[in-house]
Amino acid sequence: MSAQDLRLDRTSFGDPADRGHLMNIEAATALLNEWVDNERLRLHMRQVAGLMKAWALEKEGATPEVALKWELAGLLHDADWEKYPTAHCRVIIEKLEELHCDPDVIRCIACHGPKYFGVEPETKMEKMIYAFDELSGFVHASALVRPTRYEGMDVKGILKKLKTASFAAQVSREDIADATSRIDLSLEDLIAFIIEKQQHLQ
Repeated sequence: MSAQDLRLDRTSFGDPADRGHLMNIEAATALLNEWVDNERLRLHMRQVAGLMKAWALEKEGATPEVALKWELAGLLHDADWEKYPTAHCRVIIEKLEELHCDPDVIRCIACHGPKYFGVEPETKMEKMIYAFDELSGFVHASALVRPTRYEGMDVKGILKKLKTASFAAQVSREDIADATSRIDLSLEDLIAFIIEKQQHLQ
């Protein structure tokens, strides 16, 4: 499948009148579990959600309501990938629009792969979901091949694996580089944040 096949062909999502309308985490998790059977994929989304929430609270000084937006976007960004791979992103976006979800959450989800969906990240929330998505998965893949998993993991080891094309080959190094270039943070610092937070996100 080419990137062109997944393009959303729009950049506006949701209804402005729904701003501030957020489902709770329990409802979002129920939707996730209904749509996704693969536990590894569920874990990936929980990890991205946790990273998004932690970043919003610790780095952006977000209120609990704003942090919930970040968390919901992370939790549901791949919710349609397993059942609807040829319409990935489109299906979950349409579902959240039907549920009158806050448009900031919906647009954030649409931004997690600009090369694929054709939606450029503009806000910090949108840029961070793009930055966390591939790199979170890569760090977790690195943990799975270590006897001590996350314990003792360091940034240098992750950087070395990123240069090894055969390791976690499905993870796009190009997307990681592009996403990192859009935020005011080094790749090293981003990896360090992920290692610190993700080891507690199971």
